[in-house]
Amino acid sequence: MKWNLRWAAARRDIWRPTQLLAAFQEVGFNPSLSKTAALWSSQPITVRLDDLDMICTALGCTIADLMEAEPVAAERRPENEQRAVGEHKSTEQVRPVPRPGSGGRRRSLPPN
Repeated sequence: MKWNLRWAAARRDIWRPTQLLAAFQEVGFNPSLSKTAALWSSQPITVRLDDLDMICTALGCTIADLMEAEPVAAERRPENEQRAVGEHKSTEQVRPVPRPGSGGRRRSLPPN
């Protein structure tokens, strides 16, 4: 995801974290200045939904204005990296193979 807080703030003529904090406080959202500065300067790892709602209210924007989906490369792993069990490169279906020695026999039911 791409974090576009500065762009959304610039549309409201907000250019500094202190101005952003004042806009937040107008709508009853009271984060610390350090939290506001962190949102301003870098992409957050997580954002609470309540906080996201208040940010959108303060800036008069939508969530789509704040966050933009970025396509991720389908295969970024090196070829020698271990893969999860059952994960294959091919798109064809992989069928399970019976264990040797089972002979296809079914087990008997357990006693009642």
